[in-house]
Amino acid sequence: MGFEPPQRLVRALGESYGDTAAGDWLAELPGLTEQALASTGRELTVERVAAPGGRSSLVLLVRDTDGTPAALKLAPAGAAPALERAALAHWKGWGAVQLIAATDEAAEAETAGGSLLLERLHPEVSLRSLPEAKALLEAAGTVRRLWIEPPPEHSFETVTGRTGLRIEAMRASATDDPALEPLVSAALAAREELVAHSPETLLLHGNFRQSKVLSGERAPWLTVGPEPVVGERAYDLARLVRDRVEDLIASPGGAMTARRRIKKLADALDVDRERLHGWTLFRAVESGTRALAAGRRQEGEVTLEFAGWL
Repeated sequence: MGFEPPQRLVRALGESYGDTAAGDWLAELPGLTEQALASTGRELTVERVAAPGGRSSLVLLVRDTDGTPAALKLAPAGAAPALERAALAHWKGWGAVQLIAATDEAAEAETAGGSLLLERLHPEVSLRSLPEAKALLEAAGTVRRLWIEPPPEHSFETVTGRTGLRIEAMRASATDDPALEPLVSAALAAREELVAHSPETLLLHGNFRQSKVLSGERAPWLTVGPEPVVGERAYDLARLVRDRVEDLIASPGGAMTARRRIKKLADALDVDRERLHGWTLFRAVESGTRALAAGRRQEGEVTLEFAGWL
């Protein structure tokens, strides 16, 4: 099966796994696609690749023999597709894209390993297509549906564990560029205080932002692409606070707008403002230093400028 993966995905995989490992996975995609299609137990026809697509997986728009549209998502093992599948199964379509069940145990095992068959949404229409105030309102209404108790005996990371894995890389960034040291130190101090007294252990999206909420038929807006993690709601909102960060940076009132967002989201969702502020700071500094390390200098500088406002 021949198709061209989006260049956005090719670049992102190279940054995440190295060019050699990314190239190996991309070279295997035709065979992996055939295996994934067979594993569903359905006669699916591939229509096209969803482009520009995401940064961690390939999404094929497919159609069943009865005409029902769906989306087949293929991801490398590093993207933890099995955990995404477990989260989507637990949400059962409530606020999130619906996982289409496999038809037998073998298919289910294959789907959990590297592919997901999902209901088709409208990939070209996300919350970023709405005016900012409306987008934030819809985002808040969507993400609150996801915050439920995780399943017993789950394998999801905790917020403490996930963020702890980034500490050394953040410190290394400050060592390489001493100008970053005050921001990195502030972010790490905020994290230490936050994880010491975490008030909740809920299932979170993990990477929630406006572009992860797509238009659907079953519901107006549904979230996609979770990186599930267990912890407090403030962590999940922190990425949303800096949405459309380029627009914020370009605006003369960007710093004030960012602080208003924290207040508005915290009040609307009954989340502690100071905890949301702390996680927003940590996640911005972590993302900014990671972008710099990956060579995405403009993205890193913009994100760190936003962090400096906090």
